[in-house]
Amino acid sequence: MDIGEGDGRARETAESVARRSYGKLVAFLAARTRDVAGAEDALSEAFASALAHWPANGVPDNPEAWLLTAARRKSIDTARKRRRGEDASDHMKLMADELASANDNEIPDDRLALMFTCAHPAIDAAIRAPLILQTVLGFDAATIASAFLVAPSSMSQRLVRAKTKIREAHIPFRVPERADLRERLDAVLEAIYAAYSEGWSDPAGADLRRRNLAEEAIWLGRLVVSLLPDEPEALGLIALMLHAEARREARRNALGDFVPLSEQDPSRWNTAMIEEAEQSLHRASTMHAIGRYQLEAAVQSAHAVRRLTGRTDWVAIERLYEALWNITQSPVVAINRAVAIAETMGATAGLSALDEFVTDSRLAGYQPYWATRAELLARAGNVSEADAAFERAIGLESDSAIRRFLQKRRANLA
Repeated sequence: MDIGEGDGRARETAESVARRSYGKLVAFLAARTRDVAGAEDALSEAFASALAHWPANGVPDNPEAWLLTAARRKSIDTARKRRRGEDASDHMKLMADELASANDNEIPDDRLALMFTCAHPAIDAAIRAPLILQTVLGFDAATIASAFLVAPSSMSQRLVRAKTKIREAHIPFRVPERADLRERLDAVLEAIYAAYSEGWSDPAGADLRRRNLAEEAIWLGRLVVSLLPDEPEALGLIALMLHAEARREARRNALGDFVPLSEQDPSRWNTAMIEEAEQSLHRASTMHAIGRYQLEAAVQSAHAVRRLTGRTDWVAIERLYEALWNITQSPVVAINRAVAIAETMGATAGLSALDEFVTDSRLAGYQPYWATRAELLARAGNVSEADAAFERAIGLESDSAIRRFLQKRRANLA
């Protein structure tokens, strides 16, 4: 094997491990130290060491175990430097852990414990879900900021403060007692859904990391349901993700072009996933505690009915979005509600609903807002404003297939 080939295999393996096991490795390291930022730093250094070591010496049979050992040694070195001349009990414990499991082939999956740790009541509620996304699922601050419609610099500062809080407040690293789970559940579910949404944004599955995120989010959702089988919102989230995932293959045609939901062929939807989603949603409905994810899943269920009836029940969808708006006051929900209103009452009514948020700064760079506005303006016959909105939406869209779709819609204005 030449050097170039060794470099390529080492980098490919490191990227694969980062996609598959980043959160698991951070969780395992942080479980011992309660220092999330320190765990991330140690793991980052371990990856750097791997890229220097593996090309010359070969990729190990168990790269995760190699990285974990390297990261733990980095943690020990850091602790030694920090505690020189001080009580070294924590340092000795780290060394004992290293010696006891240096050759472990199985790395415990502590991600759920880390998720609930990040959702501790001592941490600001607004940063709990973003913190989970970064530490458990490896999102960068810019991606998280985009998902939560805030500035990247502000998000970075908040994440650093939250990690410092975990370390300095000695927040315990564990899945809390059942009585304490519910107060942390909202943040955990929000993070799982944000992760799924990031994976869902790559319909063709061309970006392996994003495809893995969607699968990982569904797996984590199932894990939460197994932990809290009588929690309706956990069931609602699973139903929502499965309904969306069931339509993945229909979101691109044979040429790779984007196909909007209203134009998708229902025969390409995954029936088994839809049926499982419906079962979870029905089970949640028997618990008589309606919440955000159940309502969002119910919207997707109303869309799924088209495979049986041939039509979309827009009246039901509008009512569901009205209920969602009352719960969340989310501008994203407001956009979807405007679409439903346009279907039931006409484009002008939909535009009026959308105009209520025209000054909302969070939507200035939000592509779905501009794409929706462009479509409704076009349907209302306002060609010049529709053209400008399409131009804005096209400029904000990174997916080439969706960009081509918007360009065609814009061209049709003429």
